[in-house]
Amino acid sequence: MLYNIVLGAAVLVALLFVVLIFFTSKGDAMSGGGGSIRTSFKGKASFDDQVGKLAVFLGVSFMGLMLVLDILASRGAQ
Repeated sequence: MLYNIVLGAAVLVALLFVVLIFFTSKGDAMSGGGGSIRTSFKGKASFDDQVGKLAVFLGVSFMGLMLVLDILASRGAQ
C-alpha cells in the first residue's frame, strides 16, 4: 500500500517536472546559470530564478522518492 502511494507521488513529481521544463522552455534551468549574469531588482527573485529553484526542488524530490521506492521494493522482495 505504502509502495503504491510513494509510486503515485513519484509519478506526479515527474509529470510536474516535465510540464515545468516543457511549458517554460527552461531546459537549461538545471545548468546552474551557464555563465549568464543574473541580477535581481530590490532582492526579488526573477522568474528564471524561481523556475530554477522549482526545477531543483522537483529533481531532488524525485530522486528522494526513487530512493524510498527502492528501499520499499527491496524490503518487500525479502
